[in-house]
Order: sequence, then structure tokens, then C-alpha cells
Amino acid sequence: MTEGSVLRETSIKDPVISIRDLGFSYGESPVLEAVDLEILDGEFVGLVGPNAGGKSTLLKLILGLLEPQQGRIRVLGQSPRQAVRRVGYVPQFPTFPRDFPISVEQVVLTGRLGFGPMLGWYRATDRAAAHHALAEVEALDLAHRRIGTLSGGQLQRVLLARALVAEPAILILDEPTANIDERMEGDIFDLLARLNERLTILVVSHDIAFISGYVDRVACLNRTLVCHTTERVDGDLVHRLYGENVRQVAHAGTGPAHAQHRH
Repeated sequence: MTEGSVLRETSIKDPVISIRDLGFSYGESPVLEAVDLEILDGEFVGLVGPNAGGKSTLLKLILGLLEPQQGRIRVLGQSPRQAVRRVGYVPQFPTFPRDFPISVEQVVLTGRLGFGPMLGWYRATDRAAAHHALAEVEALDLAHRRIGTLSGGQLQRVLLARALVAEPAILILDEPTANIDERMEGDIFDLLARLNERLTILVVSHDIAFISGYVDRVACLNRTLVCHTTERVDGDLVHRLYGENVRQVAHAGTGPAHAQHRH
């Protein structure tokens, strides 16, 4: 091994997500144009932007649900579809009827599909992994509750456990705190900060100033993408990204203000 390669291994992290000159359109309507983004191993990156700015489309491309029409995406050195097993995904907040006949444990176990035989019951190792994931998100006591009886914050922890049970290298979350209260928002991001000690995390949020207290960088997407260090997140950036139709609201007990849309 050369001196240069030793220096590289000890001082430079490799990108786990690499996006180059990415473009995508729906029909004649461009959604993403010339998007470049690198996320390094161990980073915590926030993806923000207005509605219809391309965030959901970018996530679908990273997850391999859509194919790029221009440019290239590599995830852990592979195509998104090849890397899908190593990416944990928490979708936007779903709802369940209170009498929906499935338990929390069963929801988390669906994250183990593909680990064992194609047909048959979950194995003991799968159930142990599900309980470990629930414990990691401080929700093991909910294992036998019906999924439809949970509060918003409890449900978000369960969906996070479902993503973790697959033992991913990357965790992607789409608006994880959109339907929970302010105190629970802080609890969820404190949990993500702990998980970031071993996982690379990409989180989509509208709450630009709040997440800047947790993430390493903020990637601002509105068809094109620009990354900012958290020190550069201020009111001027919020207004450039979202326009004038925003107001600043202070988070009680959390410090930073955040942008909130008027409806």
C-alpha cells in the first residue's frame, strides 16, 4: 500500500451517494436539471425545498424506483436498484384504521422480507432483529400493540424500526416529523443524531432552520440543487428558496427558528 493510499483512507471519506448531472422530466415538464450531489460516508444531510421542487422525484431516483433520463446515480458504488437492500427508507406519514389487524411487531418484520426463504414463516433471527430494532428506537414496549392505535410519534418510531431491521448502511427519511408535535419532533431528531453515529442519513424536511441544528449540510432543491453548510442557513436563504410566502416561527426550547408555510 502506498503512502498516498494510506493518507486517502485515513483522511478522506468515500461518497456513499454520488449524483452527477442528473435530469428528469414528466412529459414536457422538467423536474430536475443538472443536479450534482455527493453524500459522504457518515454524513447527516438535510434535503429541503418547496412543494413540487423535485424532492420526491429525487428520492425515487436514489431508491431505484425511477430511472434517470440524464446523468448518473451511484449508491454504495452500485446502481440504485443493486444497492436497494442496503438502503433503509422511511416514507411519508401513513395512516391506519384503529382496528387494522396487524401488530407493531408484524409491521417491523416486513422489513426482513427477502432475508430468509421466499416462502414460510419468519425465523427466530428475524424476530430477534425486530425486537432489537424496536429497542433501538425506544419502542419495544409497543411490540404487541395494533398499529392503528399508536400516536404519530409512536408510529414514526415503528416505521424507523422497520427500516433499521434490514441492517442498512444508509437511512433515507421523507418528512419524518410532518404530522407530529414539536416536542416529538425534537425527540425524533435526537434519535436520528444517535443513529448517525453508525449510519449515513438523508432526511427530507420543510423545516430548514430546525434541521440545520442537526445536519452537517443542507441541500436546497428547487429543480436545481445547491448545498449549504449549516452556518449559512438564515432568513435570506429561506426566502430565496421558498419565496416571500413564509414566516419565521420560533421552536420553543429548541433554539433555532424554522420556516413554516402559510396555507
